[in-house]
Amino acid sequence: MTGQVVQAYKFAMDLTPAQGRDLSRHAGAARLAYNWGLARIKANLSQREAERSYGIVNDDLTPPVNWSLYSLRREWNQAKHQVAPWWSECSKEAYNTGLDQLARALKNWSDSSKGTRKGKRVGFPRFKSKRKATRSVRFTTGTIRVEADRRRLTLPKVGTLKTHESTRKLQRRIQVGTARVLSVTVRQESGRWFASLTCRVDRNDPSPTRPDAVVGVDVGIKALAVLSDGTVVDNPHHHTNALRKLRRLSRTVSRRQGPDRRTGQAPSNRWHKANRTRNRVHHQVTNQRRDGLHKLTTELAATHGTVVVEDLHVSGMLANRKLARHVADAGFAEVRRQLTYKTQWRGGSLVVADRWFASSKTCSDCGAVKAKLALSERTFVCTECGVVLGRDLNAARNLAALVERYVAGSGSETQNGRGADRKTGLVPAGGCEAFTPHRDDSRVRRGLSPSNR
Repeated sequence: MTGQVVQAYKFAMDLTPAQGRDLSRHAGAARLAYNWGLARIKANLSQREAERSYGIVNDDLTPPVNWSLYSLRREWNQAKHQVAPWWSECSKEAYNTGLDQLARALKNWSDSSKGTRKGKRVGFPRFKSKRKATRSVRFTTGTIRVEADRRRLTLPKVGTLKTHESTRKLQRRIQVGTARVLSVTVRQESGRWFASLTCRVDRNDPSPTRPDAVVGVDVGIKALAVLSDGTVVDNPHHHTNALRKLRRLSRTVSRRQGPDRRTGQAPSNRWHKANRTRNRVHHQVTNQRRDGLHKLTTELAATHGTVVVEDLHVSGMLANRKLARHVADAGFAEVRRQLTYKTQWRGGSLVVADRWFASSKTCSDCGAVKAKLALSERTFVCTECGVVLGRDLNAARNLAALVERYVAGSGSETQNGRGADRKTGLVPAGGCEAFTPHRDDSRVRRGLSPSNR
Protein backbone atom coordinates (compact mmCIF):
# COMPACT_ATOMS: atom_id res chain seq x y z
CA MET A 1 0.00 0.00 0.00
CA THR A 2 1.34 3.42 -0.93
CA GLY A 3 1.39 6.14 1.69
CA GLN A 4 3.52 8.70 3.44
CA VAL A 5 4.40 8.00 7.06
CA VAL A 6 6.79 9.29 9.69
CA GLN A 7 9.07 6.59 11.05
CA ALA A 8 12.43 6.36 12.75
CA TYR A 9 15.62 4.50 11.85
CA LYS A 10 17.78 3.72 14.85
CA PHE A 11 21.50 2.95 14.60
CA ALA A 12 24.12 2.12 17.21
CA MET A 13 27.20 4.34 17.05
CA ASP A 14 30.92 3.56 17.21
CA LEU A 15 32.38 6.76 18.61
CA THR A 16 35.88 7.81 19.52
CA PRO A 17 36.45 8.98 23.11
CA ALA A 18 36.59 12.59 21.89
CA GLN A 19 33.29 12.25 20.05
CA GLY A 20 31.68 10.69 23.11
CA ARG A 21 32.82 13.60 25.25
CA ASP A 22 31.53 16.05 22.65
CA LEU A 23 28.07 14.46 22.67
CA SER A 24 28.10 14.41 26.47
CA ARG A 25 28.90 18.12 26.39
CA HIS A 26 25.93 18.75 24.11
CA ALA A 27 23.66 16.69 26.37
CA GLY A 28 24.92 18.66 29.36
CA ALA A 29 24.15 21.91 27.55
CA ALA A 30 20.59 20.71 26.94
CA ARG A 31 20.22 19.88 30.63
CA LEU A 32 21.60 23.30 31.59
CA ALA A 33 19.07 25.12 29.39
CA TYR A 34 16.26 22.96 30.79
CA ASN A 35 17.19 23.66 34.42
CA TRP A 36 17.71 27.37 33.72
CA GLY A 37 14.24 27.74 32.21
CA LEU A 38 12.60 25.68 34.95
CA ALA A 39 14.27 27.75 37.68
CA ARG A 40 13.06 30.96 36.09
CA ILE A 41 9.48 29.72 35.79
CA LYS A 42 9.39 28.34 39.34
CA ALA A 43 10.69 31.66 40.66
CA ASN A 44 7.98 33.50 38.76
CA LEU A 45 5.23 31.18 40.00
CA SER A 46 6.47 31.45 43.60
CA GLN A 47 6.58 35.24 43.36
CA ARG A 48 3.03 35.44 42.08
CA GLU A 49 1.84 33.03 44.79
CA ALA A 50 3.51 35.13 47.49
CA GLU A 51 1.94 38.31 46.14
CA ARG A 52 -1.48 36.68 46.23
CA SER A 53 -0.94 35.82 49.90
CA TYR A 54 -0.35 39.52 50.56
CA GLY A 55 -3.78 40.35 49.12
CA ILE A 56 -2.56 41.81 45.83
CA VAL A 57 -5.16 41.60 43.09
CA ASN A 58 -4.42 39.63 39.94
CA ASP A 59 -4.04 42.71 37.76
CA ASP A 60 -1.18 43.98 39.94
CA LEU A 61 0.72 40.70 40.16
CA THR A 62 4.13 40.15 38.58
CA PRO A 63 3.58 39.35 34.90
CA PRO A 64 3.67 35.60 34.24
CA VAL A 65 6.46 34.03 32.21
CA ASN A 66 5.38 32.63 28.88
CA TRP A 67 6.64 29.03 28.71
CA SER A 68 6.20 28.44 24.99
CA LEU A 69 9.30 27.26 23.14
CA TYR A 70 9.52 30.49 21.16
CA SER A 71 9.45 32.67 24.30
CA LEU A 72 11.89 30.47 26.22
CA ARG A 73 14.33 30.43 23.33
CA ARG A 74 14.15 34.22 22.95
CA GLU A 75 14.87 34.76 26.65
CA TRP A 76 17.68 32.21 26.54
CA ASN A 77 19.41 34.06 23.71
CA GLN A 78 19.33 37.21 25.83
CA ALA A 79 20.73 35.52 28.96
CA LYS A 80 23.11 32.91 27.53
CA HIS A 81 26.16 35.21 27.66
CA GLN A 82 25.82 35.43 31.46
CA VAL A 83 24.45 31.94 32.15
CA ALA A 84 26.81 30.01 29.85
CA PRO A 85 29.77 32.07 28.55
CA TRP A 86 30.96 28.94 26.73
CA TRP A 87 27.69 28.57 24.80
CA SER A 88 29.41 28.76 21.41
CA GLU A 89 31.22 25.45 22.03
CA CYS A 90 27.96 23.54 21.48
CA SER A 91 25.39 23.64 18.72
CA LYS A 92 22.34 25.82 19.24
CA GLU A 93 20.31 22.63 18.83
CA ALA A 94 21.56 21.45 22.21
CA TYR A 95 19.98 24.38 24.04
CA ASN A 96 16.89 24.13 21.89
CA THR A 97 16.57 20.48 22.95
CA GLY A 98 16.42 21.36 26.64
CA LEU A 99 14.01 24.25 26.15
CA ASP A 100 11.75 22.14 23.95
CA GLN A 101 11.64 19.40 26.58
CA LEU A 102 10.74 21.97 29.21
CA ALA A 103 7.99 23.53 27.07
CA ARG A 104 6.45 20.11 26.43
CA ALA A 105 6.65 19.12 30.11
CA LEU A 106 4.99 22.34 31.24
CA LYS A 107 2.24 22.00 28.65
CA ASN A 108 1.57 18.41 29.71
CA TRP A 109 1.38 19.51 33.34
CA SER A 110 -0.95 22.39 32.51
CA ASP A 111 -3.25 20.29 30.34
CA SER A 112 -3.31 17.52 32.94
CA SER A 113 -4.22 19.99 35.70
CA LYS A 114 -7.08 21.33 33.59
CA GLY A 115 -8.29 17.84 32.75
CA THR A 116 -7.79 18.24 29.00
CA ARG A 117 -4.98 15.68 28.77
CA LYS A 118 -5.71 11.97 28.63
CA GLY A 119 -3.85 9.47 30.75
CA LYS A 120 -2.40 9.55 34.21
CA ARG A 121 -1.98 12.78 36.13
CA VAL A 122 1.22 14.61 35.18
CA GLY A 123 3.14 16.39 37.91
CA PHE A 124 5.10 19.62 37.73
CA PRO A 125 8.50 19.23 36.04
CA ARG A 126 11.55 18.63 38.21
CA PHE A 127 15.17 19.60 37.75
CA LYS A 128 17.37 17.18 35.86
CA SER A 129 20.27 15.60 37.73
CA LYS A 130 23.68 15.30 36.14
CA ARG A 131 24.02 11.73 37.37
CA LYS A 132 20.53 10.39 36.68
CA ALA A 133 19.26 12.31 33.66
CA THR A 134 19.38 10.48 30.35
CA ARG A 135 21.91 12.06 28.03
CA SER A 136 20.25 13.04 24.77
CA VAL A 137 20.29 15.84 22.23
CA ARG A 138 18.07 16.44 19.19
CA PHE A 139 19.18 18.06 15.93
CA THR A 140 16.53 19.54 13.65
CA THR A 141 18.47 22.06 11.53
CA GLY A 142 21.93 22.41 10.07
CA THR A 143 24.03 19.81 8.31
CA ILE A 144 22.27 16.49 8.84
CA ARG A 145 23.44 13.92 6.33
CA VAL A 146 23.60 10.16 5.88
CA GLU A 147 26.91 9.63 4.08
CA ALA A 148 27.05 7.68 0.84
CA ASP A 149 29.45 5.09 2.29
CA ARG A 150 26.52 3.90 4.48
CA ARG A 151 28.69 3.84 7.56
CA ARG A 152 28.65 7.41 8.82
CA LEU A 153 26.34 10.23 9.89
CA THR A 154 27.14 13.94 9.83
CA LEU A 155 25.62 16.19 12.48
CA PRO A 156 25.93 19.95 13.07
CA LYS A 157 28.93 21.02 15.17
CA VAL A 158 29.65 17.41 16.14
CA GLY A 159 30.93 16.32 12.74
CA THR A 160 30.93 12.89 11.12
CA LEU A 161 30.18 9.90 13.35
CA LYS A 162 30.65 6.24 12.52
CA THR A 163 27.72 3.85 12.81
CA HIS A 164 28.08 0.32 14.11
CA GLU A 165 25.78 -1.09 11.43
CA SER A 166 25.12 -0.22 7.81
CA THR A 167 22.63 2.53 6.96
CA ARG A 168 21.90 1.09 3.52
CA LYS A 169 18.13 0.74 4.05
CA LEU A 170 17.77 4.43 4.77
CA GLN A 171 20.43 5.53 2.29
CA ARG A 172 18.66 3.75 -0.56
CA ARG A 173 15.43 5.55 0.18
CA ILE A 174 17.19 8.90 0.42
CA GLN A 175 18.91 8.35 -2.93
CA VAL A 176 15.68 7.60 -4.78
CA GLY A 177 13.85 10.42 -3.02
CA THR A 178 11.37 8.35 -0.99
CA ALA A 179 12.72 9.44 2.41
CA ARG A 180 13.66 12.76 3.96
CA VAL A 181 15.37 13.18 7.34
CA LEU A 182 13.41 15.48 9.65
CA SER A 183 15.49 15.25 12.81
CA VAL A 184 18.15 13.19 14.55
CA THR A 185 18.09 12.33 18.25
CA VAL A 186 21.35 11.07 19.75
CA ARG A 187 20.81 9.26 23.05
CA GLN A 188 22.98 7.29 25.45
CA GLU A 189 21.56 3.97 26.63
CA SER A 190 23.43 1.55 28.87
CA GLY A 191 26.74 3.27 28.20
CA ARG A 192 26.32 3.30 24.41
CA TRP A 193 25.23 6.03 22.03
CA PHE A 194 22.38 5.53 19.55
CA ALA A 195 21.18 7.80 16.75
CA SER A 196 17.49 7.78 15.90
CA LEU A 197 16.66 9.46 12.58
CA THR A 198 13.05 10.58 12.26
CA CYS A 199 12.16 10.51 8.56
CA ARG A 200 9.19 11.16 6.35
CA VAL A 201 9.00 8.06 4.18
CA ASP A 202 6.92 7.20 1.12
CA ARG A 203 6.12 3.55 1.78
CA ASN A 204 5.01 1.16 -0.93
CA ASP A 205 4.52 -2.03 1.03
CA PRO A 206 2.97 -5.03 -0.73
CA SER A 207 -0.54 -6.07 0.24
CA PRO A 208 -1.01 -9.07 2.53
CA THR A 209 -0.50 -12.40 0.81
CA ARG A 210 -3.98 -13.44 1.98
CA PRO A 211 -6.00 -10.21 1.86
CA ASP A 212 -9.33 -11.95 2.57
CA ALA A 213 -8.01 -14.00 5.50
CA VAL A 214 -9.13 -13.20 9.05
CA VAL A 215 -6.98 -14.31 11.97
CA GLY A 216 -7.73 -14.06 15.66
CA VAL A 217 -4.76 -13.51 17.96
CA ASP A 218 -4.98 -14.45 21.63
CA VAL A 219 -1.90 -13.29 23.54
CA GLY A 220 -0.88 -14.97 26.75
CA ILE A 221 1.93 -15.85 29.13
CA LYS A 222 2.52 -19.55 28.55
CA ALA A 223 2.30 -19.05 24.80
CA LEU A 224 3.03 -15.57 23.54
CA ALA A 225 0.30 -15.81 20.91
CA VAL A 226 -2.14 -18.46 19.72
CA LEU A 227 -3.67 -17.91 16.29
CA SER A 228 -7.09 -19.05 15.18
CA ASP A 229 -5.51 -21.30 12.53
CA GLY A 230 -3.83 -23.34 15.28
CA THR A 231 -0.39 -21.73 15.12
CA VAL A 232 1.26 -21.38 18.53
CA VAL A 233 4.03 -18.82 19.11
CA ASP A 234 6.06 -19.81 22.14
CA ASN A 235 6.89 -17.23 24.78
CA PRO A 236 10.70 -17.06 25.10
CA HIS A 237 10.53 -15.52 28.62
CA HIS A 238 13.62 -13.37 28.06
CA HIS A 239 13.48 -11.59 31.41
CA THR A 240 12.73 -14.77 33.35
CA ASN A 241 15.71 -16.53 31.79
CA ALA A 242 17.98 -13.60 32.69
CA LEU A 243 16.82 -13.37 36.32
CA ARG A 244 19.57 -15.60 37.69
CA LYS A 245 22.25 -13.45 36.08
CA LEU A 246 20.51 -10.26 37.16
CA ARG A 247 20.33 -11.42 40.77
CA ARG A 248 24.04 -12.12 40.81
CA LEU A 249 24.86 -8.74 39.27
CA SER A 250 22.48 -6.98 41.64
CA ARG A 251 24.25 -8.52 44.62
CA THR A 252 27.52 -7.21 43.25
CA VAL A 253 26.03 -3.72 42.93
CA SER A 254 24.68 -3.82 46.48
CA ARG A 255 28.14 -4.64 47.84
CA ARG A 256 29.64 -1.53 46.29
CA GLN A 257 29.54 1.96 47.76
CA GLY A 258 26.40 3.34 46.15
CA PRO A 259 24.69 6.74 46.32
CA ASP A 260 22.98 7.80 49.52
CA ARG A 261 20.66 10.79 49.53
CA ARG A 262 20.50 11.00 53.31
CA THR A 263 24.22 11.45 53.81
CA GLY A 264 25.08 12.86 50.41
CA GLN A 265 27.44 9.97 49.72
CA ALA A 266 28.58 9.76 46.10
CA PRO A 267 28.78 6.36 44.40
CA SER A 268 32.20 4.86 43.86
CA ASN A 269 33.70 4.06 40.47
CA ARG A 270 33.35 0.33 41.19
CA TRP A 271 29.63 0.87 41.85
CA HIS A 272 29.26 2.65 38.49
CA LYS A 273 31.08 -0.16 36.73
CA ALA A 274 28.92 -2.88 38.34
CA ASN A 275 25.75 -0.90 37.64
CA ARG A 276 26.68 -0.51 33.97
CA THR A 277 27.21 -4.26 33.71
CA ARG A 278 23.77 -4.92 35.16
CA ASN A 279 22.13 -2.33 32.90
CA ARG A 280 23.63 -3.99 29.84
CA VAL A 281 21.76 -7.19 30.70
CA HIS A 282 18.49 -5.25 31.00
CA HIS A 283 19.19 -3.61 27.66
CA GLN A 284 19.89 -6.99 26.05
CA VAL A 285 16.60 -8.40 27.37
CA THR A 286 14.76 -5.38 25.96
CA ASN A 287 16.33 -5.86 22.54
CA GLN A 288 15.51 -9.57 22.49
CA ARG A 289 11.88 -8.91 23.39
CA ARG A 290 11.55 -6.13 20.83
CA ASP A 291 13.07 -8.30 18.09
CA GLY A 292 10.69 -11.18 18.76
CA LEU A 293 7.60 -8.96 18.84
CA HIS A 294 8.59 -7.23 15.60
CA LYS A 295 8.99 -10.58 13.83
CA LEU A 296 5.60 -11.76 15.09
CA THR A 297 3.66 -8.62 14.17
CA THR A 298 5.38 -8.26 10.79
CA GLU A 299 4.44 -11.82 9.87
CA LEU A 300 0.80 -11.28 10.90
CA ALA A 301 0.47 -8.01 8.98
CA ALA A 302 2.18 -9.41 5.88
CA THR A 303 0.05 -12.57 5.74
CA HIS A 304 -3.50 -11.73 6.85
CA GLY A 305 -5.77 -8.97 5.62
CA THR A 306 -7.65 -8.67 8.94
CA VAL A 307 -6.15 -9.22 12.37
CA VAL A 308 -8.40 -9.36 15.44
CA VAL A 309 -7.09 -8.79 18.97
CA GLU A 310 -8.65 -8.17 22.36
CA ASP A 311 -8.85 -4.87 24.22
CA LEU A 312 -6.89 -6.07 27.23
CA HIS A 313 -6.77 -4.08 30.46
CA VAL A 314 -2.98 -4.34 30.75
CA SER A 315 -2.65 -1.81 33.57
CA GLY A 316 -5.09 -3.89 35.61
CA MET A 317 -3.08 -7.04 34.91
CA LEU A 318 0.07 -5.32 36.10
CA ALA A 319 -1.65 -4.66 39.43
CA ASN A 320 -1.63 -8.42 40.10
CA ARG A 321 1.69 -8.95 41.85
CA LYS A 322 1.75 -12.64 40.91
CA LEU A 323 1.42 -12.00 37.18
CA ALA A 324 2.85 -8.51 36.75
CA ARG A 325 6.40 -9.56 35.87
CA HIS A 326 5.25 -12.17 33.35
CA VAL A 327 2.74 -9.80 31.73
CA ALA A 328 5.38 -7.09 31.39
CA ASP A 329 7.86 -9.61 29.97
CA ALA A 330 5.38 -10.68 27.29
CA GLY A 331 4.65 -7.15 26.04
CA PHE A 332 0.90 -7.35 25.38
CA ALA A 333 0.50 -3.63 24.73
CA GLU A 334 3.48 -3.59 22.36
CA VAL A 335 1.90 -6.30 20.20
CA ARG A 336 -1.18 -4.19 19.69
CA ARG A 337 0.80 -1.00 19.11
CA GLN A 338 2.95 -2.56 16.40
CA LEU A 339 0.00 -4.22 14.70
CA THR A 340 -1.77 -0.86 14.53
CA TYR A 341 0.68 0.80 12.19
CA LYS A 342 1.94 -2.31 10.38
CA THR A 343 -1.53 -3.28 9.20
CA GLN A 344 -2.01 0.27 7.95
CA TRP A 345 1.26 0.09 6.02
CA ARG A 346 0.14 -3.14 4.34
CA GLY A 347 -3.38 -1.96 3.58
CA GLY A 348 -4.92 -4.45 6.02
CA SER A 349 -7.05 -3.76 9.07
CA LEU A 350 -6.70 -4.33 12.79
CA VAL A 351 -9.92 -4.95 14.68
CA VAL A 352 -10.04 -4.65 18.46
CA ALA A 353 -12.73 -6.71 20.18
CA ASP A 354 -14.51 -5.07 23.07
CA ARG A 355 -13.11 -5.68 26.53
CA TRP A 356 -16.35 -7.33 27.64
CA PHE A 357 -16.35 -9.96 24.89
CA ALA A 358 -16.21 -13.40 26.56
CA SER A 359 -13.77 -14.95 24.12
CA SER A 360 -12.50 -17.59 26.57
CA LYS A 361 -15.90 -18.61 27.98
CA THR A 362 -17.67 -18.96 24.65
CA CYS A 363 -17.56 -22.24 22.74
CA SER A 364 -16.14 -21.63 19.29
CA ASP A 365 -18.10 -24.61 17.93
CA CYS A 366 -21.67 -24.18 19.19
CA GLY A 367 -21.59 -20.71 20.76
CA ALA A 368 -22.56 -21.78 24.28
CA VAL A 369 -21.24 -19.56 27.06
CA LYS A 370 -19.94 -20.86 30.35
CA ALA A 371 -20.92 -19.11 33.55
CA LYS A 372 -17.46 -19.45 35.07
CA LEU A 373 -14.05 -20.38 33.78
CA ALA A 374 -11.14 -20.35 36.21
CA LEU A 375 -7.78 -19.05 35.02
CA SER A 376 -6.20 -22.38 35.97
CA GLU A 377 -8.42 -24.25 33.45
CA ARG A 378 -6.21 -24.32 30.36
CA THR A 379 -8.48 -26.71 28.42
CA PHE A 380 -11.94 -25.63 27.32
CA VAL A 381 -14.58 -28.35 27.60
CA CYS A 382 -18.03 -27.47 26.29
CA THR A 383 -20.87 -29.01 28.29
CA GLU A 384 -23.30 -28.51 25.38
CA CYS A 385 -21.56 -30.04 22.36
CA GLY A 386 -18.66 -31.79 24.10
CA VAL A 387 -15.87 -30.11 22.14
CA VAL A 388 -12.47 -30.16 23.85
CA LEU A 389 -9.66 -27.83 22.80
CA GLY A 390 -7.11 -25.48 24.28
CA ARG A 391 -8.42 -22.44 26.06
CA ASP A 392 -6.26 -20.00 24.06
CA LEU A 393 -7.12 -21.62 20.72
CA ASN A 394 -10.82 -21.41 21.57
CA ALA A 395 -10.47 -17.70 22.35
CA ALA A 396 -8.56 -17.05 19.11
CA ARG A 397 -11.24 -18.79 17.05
CA ASN A 398 -13.95 -16.72 18.73
CA LEU A 399 -12.07 -13.54 17.88
CA ALA A 400 -11.81 -14.54 14.23
CA ALA A 401 -15.49 -15.54 14.10
CA LEU A 402 -16.48 -12.23 15.68
CA VAL A 403 -15.54 -10.33 12.54
CA GLU A 404 -17.41 -12.75 10.30
CA ARG A 405 -20.60 -12.39 12.36
CA TYR A 406 -20.51 -8.61 12.23
CA VAL A 407 -19.72 -8.59 8.54
CA ALA A 408 -22.79 -10.77 8.03
CA GLY A 409 -24.87 -8.21 9.93
CA SER A 410 -25.07 -9.88 13.32
CA GLY A 411 -24.87 -7.49 16.25
CA SER A 412 -26.51 -9.43 19.05
CA GLU A 413 -25.47 -9.16 22.65
CA THR A 414 -23.25 -11.84 24.13
CA GLN A 415 -24.15 -13.46 27.42
CA ASN A 416 -21.11 -13.56 29.67
CA GLY A 417 -22.79 -15.54 32.40
CA ARG A 418 -22.15 -12.98 35.14
CA GLY A 419 -25.25 -10.85 34.79
CA ALA A 420 -23.22 -8.09 33.16
CA ASP A 421 -24.28 -8.41 29.54
CA ARG A 422 -22.41 -6.10 27.19
CA LYS A 423 -22.91 -5.34 23.54
CA THR A 424 -19.65 -6.38 21.92
CA GLY A 425 -18.52 -3.87 19.35
CA LEU A 426 -15.64 -3.87 16.90
CA VAL A 427 -13.20 -0.99 17.13
CA PRO A 428 -10.85 -0.34 14.19
CA ALA A 429 -7.43 0.36 15.63
CA GLY A 430 -5.66 3.59 14.78
CA GLY A 431 -4.51 6.76 16.49
CA CYS A 432 -5.30 6.76 20.18
CA GLU A 433 -6.97 3.34 19.86
CA ALA A 434 -3.49 1.80 19.90
CA PHE A 435 -3.53 2.19 23.66
CA THR A 436 -6.14 1.65 26.35
CA PRO A 437 -7.36 5.12 27.33
CA HIS A 438 -7.44 5.68 31.08
CA ARG A 439 -10.72 7.55 30.85
CA ASP A 440 -12.45 4.17 30.39
CA ASP A 441 -11.55 3.10 33.94
CA SER A 442 -14.15 5.35 35.53
CA ARG A 443 -16.81 3.99 33.18
CA VAL A 444 -15.84 0.45 34.07
CA ARG A 445 -16.22 1.22 37.78
CA ARG A 446 -19.71 2.61 37.09
CA GLY A 447 -20.63 -0.51 35.15
CA LEU A 448 -20.52 1.03 31.68
CA SER A 449 -18.95 -0.53 28.64
CA PRO A 450 -15.97 1.28 27.07
CA SER A 451 -17.65 0.82 23.69
CA ASN A 452 -20.55 3.05 24.75
CA ARG A 453 -18.44 6.20 25.00
